[in-house]
Amino acid sequence: MKIGMISLGCPKNLVDSEVMLGLAQQAGHQLTRDAADADVLVVNTCAFIDKARQESIDAILEMAEHKKNGKCQTLVVTGCMAERYRDELRAEIPEIDAVLGTGEVPEIVAALGGPAGAASAFANATADRSRNPAYVPLLRGNGTAMTGDTRLPTYIYDADTPRLLATPRHYAYVKIAEGCDYTCAFCIIPTLRGKYRSRPADSIVREAQTLAAGGVKELLLISQDTSFYGNDRGERGALARLLRELNRVGGLEWIRMLYLYPTTIGDDVLDAMAESEKVCKYIDLPLQHASDAVLTRMKRPGTRATYERLLDRIRTRLPNVALRTTFIAGFPGETDVEFAELQSFVKATGFDHVGVFTYSDEVGTSAHDLPDDVPARTKRQRQSRLMSLQKRVVVRAQKNRVGQHVRMIIDGPSSEHELVIKGRLEGQAPDIDPVVYLTDCDPSEFSAGSFIDAEIVGSREYDLVARPTSA
Repeated sequence: MKIGMISLGCPKNLVDSEVMLGLAQQAGHQLTRDAADADVLVVNTCAFIDKARQESIDAILEMAEHKKNGKCQTLVVTGCMAERYRDELRAEIPEIDAVLGTGEVPEIVAALGGPAGAASAFANATADRSRNPAYVPLLRGNGTAMTGDTRLPTYIYDADTPRLLATPRHYAYVKIAEGCDYTCAFCIIPTLRGKYRSRPADSIVREAQTLAAGGVKELLLISQDTSFYGNDRGERGALARLLRELNRVGGLEWIRMLYLYPTTIGDDVLDAMAESEKVCKYIDLPLQHASDAVLTRMKRPGTRATYERLLDRIRTRLPNVALRTTFIAGFPGETDVEFAELQSFVKATGFDHVGVFTYSDEVGTSAHDLPDDVPARTKRQRQSRLMSLQKRVVVRAQKNRVGQHVRMIIDGPSSEHELVIKGRLEGQAPDIDPVVYLTDCDPSEFSAGSFIDAEIVGSREYDLVARPTSA
């Protein structure tokens, strides 16, 4: 059959989609990008915040229309929303034939077998859950009991699992662990993804070797807390050792880590980053806030002072490191004074990249018990103010980069102009960070995944403009 898939949410979800596509292809199915041409449609959903849930519902309903009016015979819903709202989805959208949670990725092949096979796969999964003594009701958005499975998922893929990359050929995400052991007040991920569980290092290295042999130049290591890697297995120093092993994999040029928790970054990891020439001097450090009072309500370890010491330690050991973080505006109880503390922190620390989310009240989190007392309009205003402040910081820094000679990776043609190439520096991750636009060049001479030397000749707010100095 022809299988079409929509993958929503974060790169961790994307890896699950790639594994499902690989399993489907291994089972003999064909893949299509055209929903109208698909016999089976799969929607891999996100349920992290309200906006993500709405996007998932919209996608499911759109695919349901293809099933009612087109070629599609089977509609499968997977991922975080499926994990959290399994029975509600089937009740509200009867076009859905199978619902697979985050721990049921391997069951995708049975679910693709048409309506009968999909129904059987769902029935088997339901039967398994009914026998699980750990089963208890969850809560759904309206506050009533939600039927579903709170048995924590345990699945994680390995180096031998089929996988079909959905990213450009020259970079790939590698999930080094799954789940999370933290209890941050605003986050539902531990419920959706289970306890933290690291993959064995040899599995990760073998996967990296396979990807490199297939043309991947940039490896992006992801998990819910990448710096916690190995701790669940009692393996102290595991991440530093893994970085050094990956640094020896032939064919790779860049190794980038995303999602490092601020209290689990040890000096051994910073030393490994400094000593490994392929490991990007780039740290993605979601801090969420800088007011001690808000951090306490968020159940986040650390204080503004400990964060400032951490940033000093990182910059001392990794000169010219690029730092990325995310913050939440409008967490319950956030006062004008506490938000001003966050503003002063952003202004003083000079992050290279900052993302700001408005607080989203999530049933099933401890923050849901707090009064959501910051008006939606105030949340949006604070988000805008913080991003405006960060923009001034970045624009000033980008102008100071004009004249620098840099090494960059080519991602491909720019959608803005046929004679412009788009690429990135070591301090820029794909999809989430600004880019470099390469001008004064013949696009036919530059292929995606190649590395070139260039000179920064200008800036466009967040983005940079460069010209090649060598091909």
